[in-house]
Amino acid sequence: MKIAILSRNPSLYSTARLKEAGEKRGHEMLVINPLKCDLVIEKKKPQIFYNGHLLEGIDAIIPRIGASVTFYGTAVVRQFEMMKTFTTVESQALVRSRDKLRSLQVLARAGLGLPKTVFTNYSKDTEALIKKVGGAPCIIKLLEGTQGVGVILAETKSAATSVLDAFQGLQARVIVQEFIKEANGSDIRAFVVDGVVVGAMKRQGKEGEFRSNLHRGGTAEIVELSEEEENAALKAARVLGLGVAGVDMLRSNNGPKIMEVNSSPGLEGIEKATEKDIAKAIIRYIERHVD
Repeated sequence: MKIAILSRNPSLYSTARLKEAGEKRGHEMLVINPLKCDLVIEKKKPQIFYNGHLLEGIDAIIPRIGASVTFYGTAVVRQFEMMKTFTTVESQALVRSRDKLRSLQVLARAGLGLPKTVFTNYSKDTEALIKKVGGAPCIIKLLEGTQGVGVILAETKSAATSVLDAFQGLQARVIVQEFIKEANGSDIRAFVVDGVVVGAMKRQGKEGEFRSNLHRGGTAEIVELSEEEENAALKAARVLGLGVAGVDMLRSNNGPKIMEVNSSPGLEGIEKATEKDIAKAIIRYIERHVD
């Protein structure tokens, strides 16, 4: 097969591993920068030109679309879908997962556990918002933040009020969430491929850091999921329509609480923590679905 990885940087760990895994299984692997694609939109013959050349004969794509280029990257994925090309992450699911508020609403509607969350249209009554999530400490998140950027732990009511007032003054969209103290600065990432959890790791924030993101100095180790956690991860990926997903959740006294579902989860942390070939699992997913 001819498989294209939609990525702006071929040297990134995830991109390089997917290319390597596909080539090991005998496929022709291309790395295509979605921002350099030109889309020809017409009823009978949609086309994509890359660096001036027509893209033809691609059997499947693996979108690795960064959050900052979601709009155009999704348009490229949608164009491939119009050309009947299989994609590991569908365009609509990509858009849905990138909208934090929308994805939380979809997950809540499906009956999945979440940290109590409040969103408002620049309400001036910040004290009431904080009270609705159980008071301080609480978590304040920018809706557009990624990799732990724009996530703040407000330890007191006055601190939370000051942060909210500042964000409101900048007209930045934020959500307020309850703080799950018993998680102790750690979370679980379950990596789901084609309806199966292929790996799971526990991420622990460095000392004095409540965010467990590996990009922020956190550490990771393999973890065994409970049946409830595995079911939650699979259901979260399914209701958001994601064939490949990184489901992030907290262990609470009331069961797993899903924080976020990532549609372009990185491979480096999960592969090193679990010593599993996650890239191969993604290639085999394509093989099962492409004739």
